[in-house]
Amino acid sequence: MTTTTSRIPFPSVDTLVVADAGLETWLLFDRGFELPSFAAYPLAGTEEGRAALTDYYSNFVKIAASLGTALVLDAPTWRANPDWAATLGHDRQQLAELIAASVDVVHQVRAAYPDGHPFLVSGAVGPRGDGYVVGDAMDADTAAWYHSFQIEALASTPVDVVTAMTLSYVDEAIGIARAAERAGVPAVIAFTVETDGNLPSGMPLGQAIEATDEATGGYPVHYMINCAHPTHFAGVLAGAGSWTTRLGGLRANASSLSHAELDEALELDRGDPADLAARYRELRDQLASLHVIGGCCGTDHHHVDAIANALCAR
Repeated sequence: MTTTTSRIPFPSVDTLVVADAGLETWLLFDRGFELPSFAAYPLAGTEEGRAALTDYYSNFVKIAASLGTALVLDAPTWRANPDWAATLGHDRQQLAELIAASVDVVHQVRAAYPDGHPFLVSGAVGPRGDGYVVGDAMDADTAAWYHSFQIEALASTPVDVVTAMTLSYVDEAIGIARAAERAGVPAVIAFTVETDGNLPSGMPLGQAIEATDEATGGYPVHYMINCAHPTHFAGVLAGAGSWTTRLGGLRANASSLSHAELDEALELDRGDPADLAARYRELRDQLASLHVIGGCCGTDHHHVDAIANALCAR
């Protein structure tokens, strides 16, 4: 079991941190895995799955090593919460075992990495619901109770931080931050937005960040935007208020399609890595705290390599 004293602190804003990309879309379209419920965590329980996951993470290790940046890799646990596990036939004991196995994949990749720049292991936390649609919203107390199982399971592994991604409404973000604080593990909160730059709940991004900070005493290490294209949110960041100083990370989609359009798409839209890298570079110029860069749906190590090189060159 890890302890808070053994966790690697998250790098400061003056350190570029490479993150990984769209794991699930890479597994589906590049490796041909079937992912019921879009869940990758069961692969950690098979030899073939662990080998594929190791290959995936190794690509990002190479990028960070070549550029001399820090690195944070998320365990494949985005869907590893009780409701989604039940759809896959996993009870809580099986889920806890697969969460530990998922973290171990990344931990073993780190064990083979030479000492030098920081390499953090993150436990990915996903929404209780769909991610693109709010659905049955929880209040913050219920969200803290619900997510505590997964977060406590992650906190007992060698994770340095938990990263909640694709959150669509503020009460779930508050609950996750509170559950992480109770478990004694740092947390990063990532909201997704629609094409108008607002959360799927309709709340403006800045308001969501401010409300989460107010309700949690500023517990999150920082905030991120994920699972949206820069064209969807760049407009709400330009000239925005002080809340933008809390935006520390970005994991954008390759495609500029809306969530609804992506749900209907039959082929993967990989976008243009060079264009995406240029947009990250423009956002880095606007956002003084932006230092964690990775990708989401449709992106892979080619996109992250282009982004990281563009920012290092700047």
